[in-house]
Amino acid sequence: MATNNGVMTMRPLNGGLVIAPGATVKFAPGGYHLMMFDLKTQLKQGEKIVVTLEFEKAGKVNTMFDIAGVGAQGPGAAAPAQDMKAMPGHSGMKM
Repeated sequence: MATNNGVMTMRPLNGGLVIAPGATVKFAPGGYHLMMFDLKTQLKQGEKIVVTLEFEKAGKVNTMFDIAGVGAQGPGAAAPAQDMKAMPGHSGMKM
């Protein structure tokens, strides 16, 4: 993630996201994100959607996402925001 003129922008994670066997990755504000394109219907706050993620070695995995409003805090929002530079795999990103 980078800030340009006060606006946060996202970029692809070069080399993908490596998830060790048995490990968990949390997608939340201030951390890892997924960007979805060409959705067939508009997402509605409060709904849950099933998304199929395709992994290089594990194949296709279905997972469920809760749809929150724009700017909503993710689970565990009371915890302090993490410094993106300190997150594994983000060291090559320009801040």
